[in-house]
Amino acid sequence: MSNRNAIFPENRHALYEAHGYSAAVRSGDHLFVSGQVGSLPDGSPEPNFAKQVNLAFQNLDAVLTAAGASFDDIIDVTTFHTDPDTQFDAIMPVKNRYFPAAPHPTWTAIGVNWLAGFDFEIKVIARIPGQA
Repeated sequence: MSNRNAIFPENRHALYEAHGYSAAVRSGDHLFVSGQVGSLPDGSPEPNFAKQVNLAFQNLDAVLTAAGASFDDIIDVTTFHTDPDTQFDAIMPVKNRYFPAAPHPTWTAIGVNWLAGFDFEIKVIARIPGQA
């Protein structure tokens, strides 16, 4: 079995410790990132939806950076949405900014009715460059 190494971005350890999970786990050359949300520094949701999506992607970027990876290394994306029919107009410009060119990662979007006060969450699987 591969070793698991927890990855945490700077300044967010308390959030993960309070809820008992890792921001990401590296196993071999794969990085499994927990769902990232648009949380403010105190852990509360950003109230503006478009800003919440931007912040979720920024938080994801911080986790990837802590692991030595980037958006180019992402293989698979899963997003969770509390109201997909009305939210995609705000989500797609952000998604396209972070994934501007083909080949794009795989993507699964799931409508949910609860995200602990948030309206958008993104989790990914990435390959860490130079890891074996």
